Amino acid sequence: QVQLEESGGGSVQAGGSLRLSCTVSNADDRSYCMGWFRQSPGKEREGVASIYISTGGEYYGDSVKGRFTISKDSAENTVYLQMNSLKPEDTAMYYCATSIRGRPGQWVGSNCAFNAWGQGTQVTVSS
Repeated sequence: QVQLEESGGGSVQAGGSLRLSCTVSNADDRSYCMGWFRQSPGKEREGVASIYISTGGEYYGDSVKGRFTISKDSAENTVYLQMNSLKPEDTAMYYCATSIRGRPGQWVGSNCAFNAWGQGTQVTVSS
């Protein structure tokens, strides 16, 4: 089954930048979207950004629009999340995810239902 491994998390001061990476192993041909979620203690898991694999169409949550950028390197089976102008409220565990066609999932935007996640990488932004 597909495996997702995140890296690149860490601690940064407000206004700083981080780039998260997600390496995909045992890729599933039915995957049609890749994305990033985040969750902080006491809050629900939030879809941050997604990218439709075939078209490259991107979606961003309102809280990160204009600051975060999702991208993919198909040759390397890697998805990135460039995070700029980080704020303390961006502090969370960040999870890479994929949408496998034919399975129910958590919708992000109107095109992607995510149903497989990695273990997460922690991002901490200090003020």
